[in-house]
Amino acid sequence: MNFKMMMRRLVSVFVLLTCFNSVFSQDSIPPTNPIDSTKIDTVVIRRTLVQIKNVPRSVNLTNPVISFKKTKALKNKPRRFRVPSFWTKMNRLGINFSEVAFVNWNAGGQNAVSGLGNLRFERNYKFRYIQWDNYLELRYGLNAQEERKLRKTDDALKIGSTFGYRRDTITNWYYSVKATFNTQFSNGYKYPNRDNPISRFMSPGYFFLGAGTSYITENQKFNLYISPLTQKATFVLDQELANNGAFGVEKAVLDDDGNVITPGENSFIELGFLITNKWDTNIAKNVSLKHDLSLYSDYLNSFGNIDVDWELNLNLKVNKSIITNIGTHLIYDDDILFDRLVDADGAETYAGRPKIQFKQSLGVGITYEF
Repeated sequence: MNFKMMMRRLVSVFVLLTCFNSVFSQDSIPPTNPIDSTKIDTVVIRRTLVQIKNVPRSVNLTNPVISFKKTKALKNKPRRFRVPSFWTKMNRLGINFSEVAFVNWNAGGQNAVSGLGNLRFERNYKFRYIQWDNYLELRYGLNAQEERKLRKTDDALKIGSTFGYRRDTITNWYYSVKATFNTQFSNGYKYPNRDNPISRFMSPGYFFLGAGTSYITENQKFNLYISPLTQKATFVLDQELANNGAFGVEKAVLDDDGNVITPGENSFIELGFLITNKWDTNIAKNVSLKHDLSLYSDYLNSFGNIDVDWELNLNLKVNKSIITNIGTHLIYDDDILFDRLVDADGAETYAGRPKIQFKQSLGVGITYEF
């Protein structure tokens, strides 16, 4: 080993020993500086939060109180959950009154009271392609006047059913089958004659059955029914009226002495064209208009003569229960004849002629739905 190599190794050992000594000779915890008491600064505490001055009246931070003094009970009972149904129903009872009274009235007059009761039930089904509407309507009215017997002012019994089917859920046109029946409850008279009734229960009675198409809006406020093929059956079950040929039935065949040889027919069948239209709309606030029109013409016997049955009602709603009603009803049927004349022996001298029938009513009533 040469001299240079030895010197290099000695120098390396010396450097290592020097570094090792410097590391282990230092304290790991640095020394702290002594505090000079004469140099401590003064500590000042400042208030940075702003005191709450205005507290809302509805908030009491120190003493919260819960009060039920202003709590009101529910007006209506909570409804229980029911399985959804595609049936809708309506039950309505209505009573209308009109009255006039006189006490020492110089212009004269008679005390009178009139009352009209009506019931209507509806059961309607609608789901996708099918709609089935059913109704039952009952009406009866009486008028009482001083020194007079009771007189009938209204009398109706109506039943109807319409079944419709549509090809898709977008269109409002339906293929429809319609059936209706209507008659009256009690005898009808041409006052003051109370001996010879001009109508009775099922005398007449009308039954319509036909098929066609209907246009029905989604809210069911407008309904147009067109049937090119409808059968109309007129029933006159009272034999005396049937013998006289009332309401279009075949009259009885009599001999020279007025005796009945062949009794009159109790029914009369027609086949014709039928159009019906129902429309219900609000023309002002709390004022509704209802329109119900039926037009029928017979193919076989008198095509071109149109039987008309038109009802128009204006309802003015005072509140939920009180309603003022103004109504009109127009009927024309060429099978219903007036002014029939007979001689002293009972033989008919004039068969009579058809006339327009018109009725108008005005009353204030109470309506209740259940």
